[in-house]
Amino acid sequence: MSQPQEATAPPLHSVSVAGVVVREDGHLLAIRRADNGTWELPGGILELDETPEAGVTREVLEETGIHIEVDELTGVYKNMTRGIIALVFRCKPSGGTERTSSESTAVSWLTPEEVSERMSEAFAIRLLDALDGNGPHVRSHDGQHLIPVGSQLMPDVLVPGDA
Repeated sequence: MSQPQEATAPPLHSVSVAGVVVREDGHLLAIRRADNGTWELPGGILELDETPEAGVTREVLEETGIHIEVDELTGVYKNMTRGIIALVFRCKPSGGTERTSSESTAVSWLTPEEVSERMSEAFAIRLLDALDGNGPHVRSHDGQHLIPVGSQLMPDVLVPGDA
């Protein structure tokens, strides 16, 4: 008689939100993270009891001191190695004063060129996608680099169309 196998819970995704805050002069709000020193757009984990728009508003204010108005969803990005889905919104600043927080060591308004220079491809594309007006974009990455559509990150995961 065979023993019943214990059911293994499937891995869960985490949902985060981030704001591409665009000033009238075209500069974009960015933070240098306190935990790893990388430049990224402000954002974080979406709480269970909040809407995505409320979450991005809260995260931007907490990390930068800037109040925002949320315009629209510009992209959905999946970190394939960590199972994080990021919902990215284009926003407008509506008040506040730039300041750092426990999560940021610098807050700066960057040009699109500075974004490309300071951020890894996986994070820079979120800001650049928000500017092109062709969203929402859907992209996957490994934490640093984009994964081309149709390619595989893990060999045991089939992509539609593969045999």
